[in-house]
Amino acid sequence: MLRKKASVTVPEPVLVVCRTLQEHGFQAYIVGGAVRDALLGKEATDWDVTTDALPDQIERIFAKTIPTGRQFGTISVVTGEQIVEVTTMRKDAHYSDGRRPDYVEFTSDLKADLSRRDFTINAIAYDPLREVFHDPFAGMRDLRRRILRTVGESRERFSEDALRMLRLIRFSAVLGFKPEKRTLLGIQPHLIVNVANERIKEELNKLLAADAIVQSLQLFYTCGLMEQIIPELAQTAGINQGSNHAWDVLGHSIITCQAVRPKLHLRWAALLHDVAKPQTFSKDEKGIHFYNHDQLGAEIAQQILKRLTYSNKLQNKVGLLIRYHMYQIHPDSSDKALRRLINRVGVENIYDLIELRKADILGMKHNPQQVLSYYQMMLKRIEEILAADSALSVKDLAVTGTDLIYELNLKPGPMIGKILNFLLDQVLDQPELNTKADLITLASSYLIDNQLTTDAEL
Repeated sequence: MLRKKASVTVPEPVLVVCRTLQEHGFQAYIVGGAVRDALLGKEATDWDVTTDALPDQIERIFAKTIPTGRQFGTISVVTGEQIVEVTTMRKDAHYSDGRRPDYVEFTSDLKADLSRRDFTINAIAYDPLREVFHDPFAGMRDLRRRILRTVGESRERFSEDALRMLRLIRFSAVLGFKPEKRTLLGIQPHLIVNVANERIKEELNKLLAADAIVQSLQLFYTCGLMEQIIPELAQTAGINQGSNHAWDVLGHSIITCQAVRPKLHLRWAALLHDVAKPQTFSKDEKGIHFYNHDQLGAEIAQQILKRLTYSNKLQNKVGLLIRYHMYQIHPDSSDKALRRLINRVGVENIYDLIELRKADILGMKHNPQQVLSYYQMMLKRIEEILAADSALSVKDLAVTGTDLIYELNLKPGPMIGKILNFLLDQVLDQPELNTKADLITLASSYLIDNQLTTDAEL
């Protein structure tokens, strides 16, 4: 909700920058997200100033500056410990590549500068010294109405920078605003190919970090952008899953994504956990099946994330969660089976896997209270295993590679790792064997059974 008394609390370093510019005879206004967020009662973090001072004039006025984007008129002014971006007012210019203007034309007309911005809620300027707002495109009204509307013709705005289409969806999630119908009509999904995947990734990160994302992800699909950016996920729309599901695969995936915490790896794992169902669909007299969709889905998800320039670490974590998301934990699941599960996914991932499992079931036709009880049971079983302090990885064994080399007169080599993995395999089944004496005996038997000798490079 818009603050009843429109005002902006401006940090002192930003005030100093504006005051200094005005004292030198230039205009100075705060613009963009800081004004929008302040009017919504949110904490503003990025403070941007626009001025009619040219870049070289800004550099002469302030003692310490950084030419952040000088070719576009942006100079970063260093004031104490804060950096304030100061940008010379610009006129609209032609965008031939759908990403950036072909040239920059500076102006002293504030309205002309605001007219080139994406949405009306981002086209509000504030003079902090006079405490006056400049709102030529009714952005404050749209804030009150919780409406997302482009400045001017939406088709033109999106043609200038195709990323704005994805920003529209992101703002709808982060702010909970509804895009205006005429603005939606201007979306041209094919233009997104002009945008670098790194920029797309940044917008998707912000979208997936929002608290409420169902409607925005649905819009992501219906407007056609999902088909362009993640066609593998778009293909899950319309795939029927049988009587135990209320939604098609895409709808279920969106509900599952909403049900996990807004952690990036969890949100991606939830959104993509069933991405391989179109390829694995089969139907017989027993019903609909998606055999091995978890294994294939992990591979497809990692390919998607790689294409979107995510780190190997995130690709692998998401892939692991998807690969094991079908693992069933029951009250009568053996401790041995659960220890092996924890060994495969890692202690650091087991709780995320359980959360994904819970969200997956919530996205089906199940009583929420029953799902919660099942989730609590899964947590209880895992916590019991972890509390037992059993060996769950090689590093938990009572012997090390050095112990094996010394006790069995072995030489360093790859076989040491094989022996340790063999010992862990035994201990996962029988935790009581995790003593140094028992493990050395087991290792000796392993060497004999495999016809290996000591005092050799193994």
